[in-house]
Amino acid sequence: MKAVLAERYGPPEVLRIKELPTPTPKAEEILIRIHATTVTSADWRLRSQTVPTGFGLIMRLVFGLRKPRQPVLGSELAGVVAAVGPRVGRFQVGERVFAFSDMGMGCHAEYLCLPQDGMVVATPPGLTDETAAALCFGGTTALDFLRRAKLRPGERVLVNGASGAVGTAVVQLARHMGAEVTGVCSTANLELVRSLGAAQAIDYTRDDFSRDGQTYDVIVDTVGTAPYARCRRSLKPGGRLLLVLAGLPDMLKGLWVSLTSGRTVIAGPASVKLEDLRELAALAQTGEYKPVIDRIYSFEQIVAAHRYVDTGRKKGNVIISVREPS
Repeated sequence: MKAVLAERYGPPEVLRIKELPTPTPKAEEILIRIHATTVTSADWRLRSQTVPTGFGLIMRLVFGLRKPRQPVLGSELAGVVAAVGPRVGRFQVGERVFAFSDMGMGCHAEYLCLPQDGMVVATPPGLTDETAAALCFGGTTALDFLRRAKLRPGERVLVNGASGAVGTAVVQLARHMGAEVTGVCSTANLELVRSLGAAQAIDYTRDDFSRDGQTYDVIVDTVGTAPYARCRRSLKPGGRLLLVLAGLPDMLKGLWVSLTSGRTVIAGPASVKLEDLRELAALAQTGEYKPVIDRIYSFEQIVAAHRYVDTGRKKGNVIISVREPS
């Protein structure tokens, strides 16, 4: 099979397409023929080791000191079950599925084996592989943080970085939960954010949400530019600041803020559950949640896809088609 390997840390040009043996599923595993995958900000950060302050050494210890321990990046996929192990009962050969491998990565390839009881769900009828492949990274992060915030209907939510994969998911899912959503983004993305259900969109190149006098029950910072010191006046008493992306110093300050201020700072990695994938699939099937797809690249264009993600200007998700787009 073909796979994209990052055999050292660095720019997109370190990526190489190579031939690897097609894996054989173990007794309780399924082999998935991948039709579509994504390039996420997590792939960019892991490949380039561009990480928030305080996490450089931790990242190297977890993912490999001198080179990636898992050279095949990619955490999302959609495809079809190509083979099953002898003790697999949940899936059948030929069944369409989507999956989230999370930190296990491995999705930038033609095939991947995953446990049948892992983060694998049947793809709903009517969803393209490209849409299904983009459900998980932004969607699971958004669900986890909004639940940790105990978001209630009628609350006001501000999403800083509302046009990325996580931001577009937060806007849609917060609105689905009954919140009134304001999105912060660049001029070019204002209409996109409004179309996702935001009641208001703020152009950060012209206006600073932290200085306009508006207050919110929940502020979600997906891009690491709204620490508590900046947005404390924008949080209502009892408000929650969700730091989806934050350096270690801001996370530690958040613990103190939560203990002393009457407001809560929520940070740390998102927790992923199989039930979340099923919920996202159901919401996508009804149209309540639709992953935003910016660009689709071919498998051979993987370096160009990474270059684009590296710019930080993508809208929603960047898809890699491992075959012709459906």
